[in-house]
Amino acid sequence: MIKKGLKVKVLTGKDKKKEGEVIEIDRSNNRAKVKQINMVKKHVKTTKEKKGGIISKEDFIHLSNLKLVGDKIKSKKTEAK
Repeated sequence: MIKKGLKVKVLTGKDKKKEGEVIEIDRSNNRAKVKQINMVKKHVKTTKEKKGGIISKEDFIHLSNLKLVGDKIKSKKTEAK
């Protein structure tokens, strides 16, 4: 199961074969945000608190396009011990 903070690899799309850390999960839509993956440009209007302009930010990726990688993967057999 993919959870926040785990390292994942992208299987499809423009960021194929890239790895990153999950920073946010949307369980209702089966999507996740991965650090520095699937970057999109967003136009932001100027307000009293924030300056406007074009910013880059991560967008959600479907969980089926992600695969767990790294040391944090635990199988059920090792957890039972």
